[in-house]
Amino acid sequence: MAKCPLCGSSLDWAGLIEQMLAIENADEVFRDREKFMEAFEDFVFKCPHCGEEFYGRNLPAKEAEKVFELLNEFKGSIDWENRKVRLRLNSLLALDTMLENWDKKVKG
Repeated sequence: MAKCPLCGSSLDWAGLIEQMLAIENADEVFRDREKFMEAFEDFVFKCPHCGEEFYGRNLPAKEAEKVFELLNEFKGSIDWENRKVRLRLNSLLALDTMLENWDKKVKG
């Protein structure tokens, strides 16, 4: 799971994504994987624990890609009017990772 590159505290993906909802044309960016990843890597996030800022490129890109998939897989995952994420992204990412590992064990 994502951790602040400065203080090491665990980060909530929903909170990170909510910070990104302020970007120009966010609804368009969140529909295109390439645009999303580019915006994610260049976005300056603020850690809710230490208050320091860091670039998205310092967070796990693989998790960011999964977050993109989850947001697009579930309709209504973002409340655009209130700029809120409705999904528990950390829980869904953990479940997704667990299922991937299970698949590897079963197939291996």
